[in-house]
Amino acid sequence: MEIQGKNVFITGSTRGIGLAIAHRFAQLGANIVLNGRSEISKDLLAQFSNYGVQVVAVSGDVSTAADAEAMVGQATELLGTVDILVNNAGITTDKLLLKMTEEDFESVLKVNLTGSFNMTKAVLKSMIKARQGAIINVASVVGLMGNVGQANYAASKAGLIGLTKSVAREVAGRGVRVNAIAPGFIESDMTASISDEMKAAMVTQIPMKAFGQPEQVAEVAVFLAQQEYLTGQVLAIDGGLTMH
Repeated sequence: MEIQGKNVFITGSTRGIGLAIAHRFAQLGANIVLNGRSEISKDLLAQFSNYGVQVVAVSGDVSTAADAEAMVGQATELLGTVDILVNNAGITTDKLLLKMTEEDFESVLKVNLTGSFNMTKAVLKSMIKARQGAIINVASVVGLMGNVGQANYAASKAGLIGLTKSVAREVAGRGVRVNAIAPGFIESDMTASISDEMKAAMVTQIPMKAFGQPEQVAEVAVFLAQQEYLTGQVLAIDGGLTMH
Protein backbone atom coordinates (compact mmCIF):
# COMPACT_ATOMS: atom_id res chain seq x y z
CA MET A 1 0.00 0.00 0.00
CA GLU A 2 1.23 3.48 -0.84
CA ILE A 3 1.33 5.50 2.39
CA GLN A 4 1.18 9.03 0.96
CA GLY A 5 -2.31 10.48 1.06
CA LYS A 6 -3.76 7.65 3.15
CA ASN A 7 -5.74 8.31 6.33
CA VAL A 8 -4.26 6.64 9.42
CA PHE A 9 -6.11 6.34 12.74
CA ILE A 10 -3.81 5.50 15.67
CA THR A 11 -5.49 4.81 19.00
CA GLY A 12 -3.63 5.86 22.13
CA SER A 13 -1.36 8.14 20.12
CA THR A 14 -0.67 11.00 22.53
CA ARG A 15 2.66 9.57 23.71
CA GLY A 16 5.11 6.69 23.49
CA ILE A 17 4.81 4.10 20.74
CA GLY A 18 1.52 5.47 19.44
CA LEU A 19 2.91 8.97 19.03
CA ALA A 20 6.05 7.66 17.33
CA ILE A 21 3.88 5.71 14.88
CA ALA A 22 1.85 8.84 14.14
CA HIS A 23 4.99 10.86 13.43
CA ARG A 24 6.43 8.22 11.09
CA PHE A 25 3.28 7.92 9.01
CA ALA A 26 3.02 11.72 8.83
CA GLN A 27 6.64 11.93 7.65
CA LEU A 28 5.66 9.62 4.78
CA GLY A 29 2.76 11.84 3.77
CA ALA A 30 -0.19 10.20 5.49
CA ASN A 31 -3.02 12.13 7.13
CA ILE A 32 -3.23 11.37 10.83
CA VAL A 33 -5.99 10.88 13.37
CA LEU A 34 -4.55 11.35 16.86
CA ASN A 35 -6.54 9.72 19.62
CA GLY A 36 -6.73 9.56 23.39
CA ARG A 37 -9.33 9.43 26.10
CA SER A 38 -8.86 13.10 26.93
CA GLU A 39 -8.86 16.16 24.68
CA ILE A 40 -5.72 16.37 22.51
CA SER A 41 -3.63 19.45 23.30
CA LYS A 42 -2.81 22.11 20.71
CA ASP A 43 0.87 21.67 21.56
CA LEU A 44 0.70 18.04 20.53
CA LEU A 45 -1.03 18.89 17.26
CA ALA A 46 1.62 21.53 16.61
CA GLN A 47 4.30 18.82 16.52
CA PHE A 48 2.91 17.79 13.14
CA SER A 49 2.74 21.23 11.55
CA ASN A 50 5.82 20.80 9.34
CA TYR A 51 4.78 17.57 7.64
CA GLY A 52 2.36 19.12 5.16
CA VAL A 53 -0.41 16.65 5.98
CA GLN A 54 -3.79 16.90 7.67
CA VAL A 55 -3.77 16.00 11.37
CA VAL A 56 -6.96 15.85 13.40
CA ALA A 57 -7.73 14.98 17.01
CA VAL A 58 -10.52 12.59 17.98
CA SER A 59 -11.07 11.82 21.65
CA GLY A 60 -12.96 8.91 23.13
CA ASP A 61 -12.81 5.58 24.92
CA VAL A 62 -12.03 2.62 22.65
CA SER A 63 -13.40 0.19 25.23
CA THR A 64 -16.92 1.49 24.53
CA ALA A 65 -18.44 0.37 21.23
CA ALA A 66 -20.49 3.55 20.88
CA ASP A 67 -17.38 5.70 21.33
CA ALA A 68 -15.46 3.65 18.78
CA GLU A 69 -18.23 4.08 16.19
CA ALA A 70 -18.49 7.79 16.94
CA MET A 71 -14.74 8.33 16.69
CA VAL A 72 -14.47 6.57 13.34
CA GLY A 73 -17.49 8.54 12.14
CA GLN A 74 -15.88 11.80 13.20
CA ALA A 75 -12.57 10.89 11.56
CA THR A 76 -14.40 10.00 8.35
CA GLU A 77 -16.20 13.35 8.34
CA LEU A 78 -12.92 15.23 8.85
CA LEU A 79 -10.60 13.30 6.53
CA GLY A 80 -12.51 10.63 4.65
CA THR A 81 -12.46 6.84 5.01
CA VAL A 82 -9.88 5.35 7.37
CA ASP A 83 -7.35 3.42 5.26
CA ILE A 84 -5.06 2.23 8.05
CA LEU A 85 -6.02 1.52 11.66
CA VAL A 86 -3.37 1.04 14.34
CA ASN A 87 -4.84 -0.42 17.53
CA ASN A 88 -2.26 0.81 20.01
CA ALA A 89 -4.31 1.95 23.02
CA GLY A 90 -3.53 -0.10 26.09
CA ILE A 91 -3.26 -0.06 29.87
CA THR A 92 -1.56 -2.14 32.56
CA THR A 93 -2.55 -3.00 36.12
CA ASP A 94 0.27 -5.27 37.19
CA LYS A 95 -0.17 -7.52 40.22
CA LEU A 96 0.49 -11.12 41.15
CA LEU A 97 -2.58 -13.20 40.37
CA LEU A 98 -3.45 -13.85 44.03
CA LYS A 99 -3.61 -10.09 44.60
CA MET A 100 -5.34 -9.27 41.31
CA THR A 101 -9.01 -8.31 41.56
CA GLU A 102 -11.68 -9.07 39.00
CA GLU A 103 -11.70 -5.35 38.16
CA ASP A 104 -7.92 -5.38 37.62
CA PHE A 105 -8.35 -8.24 35.16
CA GLU A 106 -11.45 -7.03 33.34
CA SER A 107 -10.36 -3.39 32.97
CA VAL A 108 -7.17 -4.36 31.14
CA LEU A 109 -8.99 -6.76 28.80
CA LYS A 110 -11.68 -4.17 28.12
CA VAL A 111 -9.20 -1.58 26.81
CA ASN A 112 -6.50 -3.76 25.27
CA LEU A 113 -8.64 -6.46 23.68
CA THR A 114 -12.26 -5.32 23.53
CA GLY A 115 -11.08 -1.85 22.50
CA SER A 116 -9.26 -3.31 19.50
CA PHE A 117 -12.34 -5.37 18.62
CA ASN A 118 -14.54 -2.26 18.80
CA MET A 119 -12.26 -0.17 16.60
CA THR A 120 -11.69 -2.97 14.09
CA LYS A 121 -15.42 -3.53 13.73
CA ALA A 122 -15.98 0.22 13.30
CA VAL A 123 -13.60 0.53 10.32
CA LEU A 124 -14.04 -2.87 8.71
CA LYS A 125 -17.20 -2.29 6.69
CA SER A 126 -15.77 0.70 4.81
CA MET A 127 -12.47 -1.10 4.23
CA ILE A 128 -14.26 -4.13 2.78
CA LYS A 129 -16.37 -1.85 0.57
CA ALA A 130 -13.20 -0.16 -0.71
CA ARG A 131 -11.50 -3.57 -1.03
CA GLN A 132 -8.38 -2.17 0.60
CA GLY A 133 -7.17 -1.44 4.10
CA ALA A 134 -4.64 -2.36 6.74
CA ILE A 135 -5.21 -3.04 10.42
CA ILE A 136 -2.17 -3.22 12.69
CA ASN A 137 -2.60 -4.43 16.27
CA VAL A 138 0.07 -3.55 18.81
CA ALA A 139 0.36 -6.69 20.94
CA SER A 140 3.38 -7.56 23.11
CA VAL A 141 5.98 -10.26 23.64
CA VAL A 142 4.19 -10.80 26.94
CA GLY A 143 1.29 -12.18 24.89
CA LEU A 144 3.71 -14.74 23.42
CA MET A 145 5.62 -15.77 26.55
CA GLY A 146 3.72 -14.55 29.63
CA ASN A 147 5.23 -12.57 32.49
CA VAL A 148 5.08 -12.63 36.28
CA GLY A 149 2.55 -10.13 37.61
CA GLN A 150 0.96 -9.54 34.20
CA ALA A 151 -1.63 -12.29 33.83
CA ASN A 152 -4.26 -9.74 32.77
CA TYR A 153 -1.96 -7.91 30.34
CA ALA A 154 -0.61 -11.16 28.86
CA ALA A 155 -4.13 -12.51 28.42
CA SER A 156 -5.22 -9.33 26.65
CA LYS A 157 -2.25 -9.38 24.28
CA ALA A 158 -2.50 -13.11 23.58
CA GLY A 159 -6.19 -12.54 22.83
CA LEU A 160 -5.23 -9.68 20.50
CA ILE A 161 -2.96 -12.04 18.58
CA GLY A 162 -5.85 -14.49 18.23
CA LEU A 163 -8.12 -11.67 17.10
CA THR A 164 -5.52 -10.62 14.54
CA LYS A 165 -5.28 -14.06 12.96
CA SER A 166 -9.03 -14.69 12.96
CA VAL A 167 -9.99 -11.37 11.38
CA ALA A 168 -7.14 -11.71 8.88
CA ARG A 169 -8.66 -15.00 7.68
CA GLU A 170 -12.13 -13.46 7.44
CA VAL A 171 -11.16 -10.47 5.31
CA ALA A 172 -8.10 -11.60 3.31
CA GLY A 173 -10.23 -12.17 0.22
CA ARG A 174 -11.67 -8.65 0.50
CA GLY A 175 -8.37 -6.83 0.14
CA VAL A 176 -7.98 -6.05 3.86
CA ARG A 177 -4.87 -7.14 5.75
CA VAL A 178 -4.58 -7.61 9.51
CA ASN A 179 -1.24 -8.03 11.27
CA ALA A 180 0.24 -7.56 14.74
CA ILE A 181 3.41 -6.16 16.25
CA ALA A 182 4.79 -7.69 19.45
CA PRO A 183 7.18 -5.16 21.00
CA GLY A 184 9.61 -6.30 23.66
CA PHE A 185 11.20 -3.96 26.19
CA ILE A 186 10.84 -0.51 24.61
CA GLU A 187 12.02 2.79 26.11
CA SER A 188 8.83 4.52 27.25
CA ASP A 189 7.09 6.26 30.13
CA MET A 190 6.53 2.80 31.59
CA THR A 191 10.21 1.78 31.53
CA ALA A 192 11.30 5.24 32.73
CA SER A 193 9.77 4.48 36.11
CA ILE A 194 11.70 1.21 36.50
CA SER A 195 14.78 1.24 38.75
CA ASP A 196 18.25 1.01 37.22
CA GLU A 197 18.74 -2.36 38.91
CA MET A 198 15.57 -3.74 37.37
CA LYS A 199 16.50 -2.36 33.95
CA ALA A 200 19.91 -4.00 34.15
CA ALA A 201 18.26 -7.32 35.00
CA MET A 202 15.84 -6.97 32.08
CA VAL A 203 18.64 -6.19 29.64
CA THR A 204 20.39 -9.45 30.52
CA GLN A 205 17.39 -11.32 29.08
CA ILE A 206 17.70 -9.58 25.70
CA PRO A 207 20.22 -11.14 23.28
CA MET A 208 20.94 -7.69 21.77
CA LYS A 209 21.55 -6.30 25.30
CA ALA A 210 19.53 -3.12 24.82
CA PHE A 211 15.99 -1.77 25.04
CA GLY A 212 14.25 -0.84 21.81
CA GLN A 213 13.02 2.61 20.81
CA PRO A 214 9.45 3.67 19.92
CA GLU A 215 10.70 4.83 16.51
CA GLN A 216 11.84 1.28 15.73
CA VAL A 217 8.36 -0.03 16.46
CA ALA A 218 6.96 2.70 14.19
CA GLU A 219 9.09 1.41 11.31
CA VAL A 220 7.54 -2.04 11.72
CA ALA A 221 4.05 -0.51 11.64
CA VAL A 222 4.86 1.24 8.36
CA PHE A 223 6.30 -1.99 6.94
CA LEU A 224 3.12 -3.89 7.78
CA ALA A 225 0.98 -1.18 6.20
CA GLN A 226 3.00 -1.27 2.99
CA GLN A 227 3.33 -5.02 2.39
CA GLU A 228 0.39 -6.08 0.24
CA TYR A 229 1.04 -9.85 0.45
CA LEU A 230 1.45 -10.05 4.22
CA THR A 231 -1.43 -10.80 6.55
CA GLY A 232 -2.19 -12.72 9.74
CA GLN A 233 1.37 -12.33 11.00
CA VAL A 234 2.90 -11.33 14.32
CA LEU A 235 6.25 -9.55 14.09
CA ALA A 236 8.20 -9.44 17.35
CA ILE A 237 10.51 -6.45 17.64
CA ASP A 238 12.31 -7.46 20.82
CA GLY A 239 16.06 -7.65 20.32
CA GLY A 240 15.79 -11.44 20.07
CA LEU A 241 13.99 -11.92 23.38
CA THR A 242 11.46 -14.43 22.02
CA MET A 243 13.58 -16.16 19.38
CA HIS A 244 13.20 -19.93 19.23
